Amino acid sequence: MMICQADHIQKNIAGNEILHDVSFSVMENEKVAIVGFNGSGKTTLFNLIARLDTPDQGAIAIKNGASVGYLRQLPDGHGRTVREVLMTAFSECMAIEKKMKQMEAAFATAGADTLEKMLARYAQIQDEFQKLGGYEMEFRIDQVAEGLEIKPLLSRPFSSLSGGERTKVGLALQLLSEPDLLLLDEPTNHLDILALEWLEQFIRQYRGTILLVSHDRFFLDRTVDKVLDLEDGEIICYIGNYSTYVKEKQERLILEFAAYEDQQKKIKKMKETIKRLKEWANQANPPNAGLHRRAKSMEKALDRIERLKRPKMETDRMALEFARSSRTGDRVLSCTDLSVSFDGISLFEKVNLDVRYRDRIAIAGPNGAGKTTLLKCLLGDLKPDVGEIRHGTNLNIGLLSQHVFEQESERDRRVIDVFREHARLTEGEARHELAKFMFYGSDVFRKVGSLSGGERVRIRLADLMMKKINVLVLDEPTNHLDIESREVLEEAVNRFEGTVLAVSHDRYLLTKCFTKIYWLQGGQLRREEHFSESSHRIH
Repeated sequence: MMICQADHIQKNIAGNEILHDVSFSVMENEKVAIVGFNGSGKTTLFNLIARLDTPDQGAIAIKNGASVGYLRQLPDGHGRTVREVLMTAFSECMAIEKKMKQMEAAFATAGADTLEKMLARYAQIQDEFQKLGGYEMEFRIDQVAEGLEIKPLLSRPFSSLSGGERTKVGLALQLLSEPDLLLLDEPTNHLDILALEWLEQFIRQYRGTILLVSHDRFFLDRTVDKVLDLEDGEIICYIGNYSTYVKEKQERLILEFAAYEDQQKKIKKMKETIKRLKEWANQANPPNAGLHRRAKSMEKALDRIERLKRPKMETDRMALEFARSSRTGDRVLSCTDLSVSFDGISLFEKVNLDVRYRDRIAIAGPNGAGKTTLLKCLLGDLKPDVGEIRHGTNLNIGLLSQHVFEQESERDRRVIDVFREHARLTEGEARHELAKFMFYGSDVFRKVGSLSGGERVRIRLADLMMKKINVLVLDEPTNHLDIESREVLEEAVNRFEGTVLAVSHDRYLLTKCFTKIYWLQGGQLRREEHFSESSHRIH
């Protein structure tokens, strides 16, 4: 049975047409992804489905009585602990539990004639409480909190959490609420590999319908059975997971391009025929009215042809190519018996790592294990408690940090000014280079603080491209990038002739670009001989 249907949706925002003619249907219990480049209208569509906004034309119908949950709507946790926020998912159970406690207190003063009726009523309420899962509330909260790695936060005030922690609590609340239709907008942000795998399993077993937006290709392959491709304000539906969608979309585009070219040849041939008929008609003496009629008739037939749009074989992509630099020595970066602790608590101990020329090394592991701290130690930005750090010769290091332009002083600067700080270019040359990273026209004069996370990463990548580096260090490089930009980054990393060291949770990036993968957990760094989605669980 259908749970959600969109019919010819149109939506304009600030004079720009975001959704042109969107129609699709989602059946009960389906797991569906909406894909499209940044700015294609995915979040706008979610806001319409969640009734946070209304379409300019068309309608979205939700099955009568169906509940809708939306991850983007973070809970109001004022004055509450995280556990109390999560308990609101069981408001019906809690109301029944309160009634049961009131009845239990009344038993002591009830007379014999009313006690029997009260006990019968209590049994009914208790049965309802059990059916709603009332006796499993605490267990389910602990189960979801453990899976999303927020168990240590349960006793903390919700107001004290960081933005990433609040997002994870909001995700937990939606999962516990179990709405009939669950909308998840980038649910994988801030999750490490272990939490990602837990969420994948949760979604596969979820009894309701899920509509999600994600740029994590492994995640999409493991969770969805239908893909809605949003492009140029319209949607095309594909049955299957993400990999199936990629293959079928390419096949469809090839067929559409062939049909477009055939039509263009037909139109050209008709125009040439019309031109010849008119020339022959005019050359006759007197002018041939029959040939003119044939030309006119063919012109009408030409006008009636429904013109096919030229298929867009490739979306706009960054033009990323890291500049070549002089060669480093064989030894690039290394550490011996490295130990770091904060406030007397050990983060990791006796870590050894040897990075050699042209190595492709990635460090993965749970959040909080110390991956970024280890990078900082290797780069000399943080002094370890114990251990030795050694740098090779002739190092030109380029760093892409996960914390891009977060300082207040940087947020008020214009894109072009930030870029020209390190690139000695005229304004015209700088604008030409920034266009390669999809900053067109007036985009280059926007303030950095107004940019999305993905746009900020693109500026930093543009900056790195202008430098001659021989060691590329990446700290969660794909966190804010859309799928097309991730693919460009992967291709650039694989073409780069220097050494690459990275920290990442992106399993697609790890398997495509890195030959040596290390797992950091429990203070220990171990080499993954055969990295896969499950190999690290043995740790």
